[in-house]
Amino acid sequence: MIETPARIEPCLFEDRIPADLADLVVEIQQAADSLGRDLQPESAAELADLVRIMNCYYSNLIEGHNTRPRDIERALAGAKLEEETRPLALEARAHVIVQRWIDEAHRAGTLVQPTSSDFLSWVHRAFYEEMPEEFRYVEHPDGSQEEIIPGRMRQNGDSEVAVGRHHPPSSSRVADFMAHFAKRFGMAEKSASNRIIAIASAHHRLNYIHPFPDGNGRVSRLMSHAMALRAGIGGQGLWSVSRGLARGLEDRGEYKRMMDYADTPRQGDRDGRGNLSEAALHSFCRWFLQVMLDQITFSARLFDLGGLEERYRRLVRDVLPDKRAEDLLSAVLRHGSLDRGDAPLVLKISERSARNTLSALTKAGFLKSQKRRCGWHSRWNTGKGFFPICLPTVN
Repeated sequence: MIETPARIEPCLFEDRIPADLADLVVEIQQAADSLGRDLQPESAAELADLVRIMNCYYSNLIEGHNTRPRDIERALAGAKLEEETRPLALEARAHVIVQRWIDEAHRAGTLVQPTSSDFLSWVHRAFYEEMPEEFRYVEHPDGSQEEIIPGRMRQNGDSEVAVGRHHPPSSSRVADFMAHFAKRFGMAEKSASNRIIAIASAHHRLNYIHPFPDGNGRVSRLMSHAMALRAGIGGQGLWSVSRGLARGLEDRGEYKRMMDYADTPRQGDRDGRGNLSEAALHSFCRWFLQVMLDQITFSARLFDLGGLEERYRRLVRDVLPDKRAEDLLSAVLRHGSLDRGDAPLVLKISERSARNTLSALTKAGFLKSQKRRCGWHSRWNTGKGFFPICLPTVN
């Protein structure tokens, strides 16, 4: 077994970027730039909050944990949960919280290199500190349990691990592998194209090293999310890489098959100069980038302002008899904010009538007056969970 950090090479395409990957990079950049372009920042931010729920739903689904979006929302709200759904809902809540912190760090300009050991340890620590007690242990083949220490990578003296046929580096070598990993993918940040391609290759290589006793898949997906933000293709947080990985392009088994394929050793002198197959890495990166592009274009259709407004209007018509309600909701969506006192002006009706319309929308769950200067909360039910838009108000 090769125990030098070069075992994870190739990490990047050193001589030249393959033409098909370069083309995909351009398409991804263009699609991400247009995603949610017509939405007001407040609307986009609240939609992104629900995309986090979708992201963690699919991330958990990859792990075999099927959690209903409604239960995730209840866990985030601190509501009392049924005992049978509580652990998975709290696990999902942990994912949403950590992703929210990542998004906030990016907006504040403090998001560090996502492939650094410090960042990855922080993600693991933050995630497991929020996890329910039931999921803080890893089971070994002999039936024994080992407590997971949040943020701690495998170290000398720890039990060795295996992931199917794959045997990651020994625990005593993880620190050296991770230093090499951070150095190599840190180099990718110098090039806009490599930044995007590295999202794919780093995703596999991190799981190949398997630095943590458990939770590597979730950490790698949060790392990919953070890398997309740093690469400028975050699309205001309106798309989810986990959804694409869980669904695949053709079938739901693609993710695991492609991850396994990227483990392929070098196949002769024409297959790059590293320990692993460059051809396999090329195929994996092409697939991963296609998944990213598919999710960005899907979200662009979903969050197109015209289509979004019409879905809201249709739902309001189905739920409320007040014919003015859809016009008010549409105004909130288009302007991104609405002062309570503006409702009569928008609807061209008396203050009392506007108040009745606001009350009906609020009671039905379409609008919600929020404290601390954050105002209206609109909801649309797609049949796959709720996707809200919070539209702040001056008051």
